[in-house]
Amino acid sequence: MCEIQKKIELLQKIAHRFNEANIEWALGASMLLYFKGIISEFHDIDLMVSVHDAEQVRTILSEMGELHPPASAPDPMYRTKVFMEFTIDSVDIDVMAGFSIVSEGKVYDCSLDKEQIVERMTLGTEVIPLQSL
Repeated sequence: MCEIQKKIELLQKIAHRFNEANIEWALGASMLLYFKGIISEFHDIDLMVSVHDAEQVRTILSEMGELHPPASAPDPMYRTKVFMEFTIDSVDIDVMAGFSIVSEGKVYDCSLDKEQIVERMTLGTEVIPLQSL
């Protein structure tokens, strides 16, 4: 099976678990751009989740794979409230809740909210919410 198909199938499994648990989430970053036809490949799966669902997401994804310890020195450009890295079936998954970017000393809150989920797509039997570009 090709690597892209493997990642798509893993996204479907994650979507099933998240949707079943009523997690507020959306697909973002390079995999989103791939599905939009903007790029032709991607390396990992980036998921935006609500802050209030972050612990439940940690539990679900920990059951599916390995949670990596947090980086000792986070990038000062970001002030994300929760950032988690997992490896599931040898695929890297990044999860962000309360995502914020610092630019010129000002913090811009880019946290996921329902209004940013402007589109949904179907993969197999699963609905995948897409973060606004």
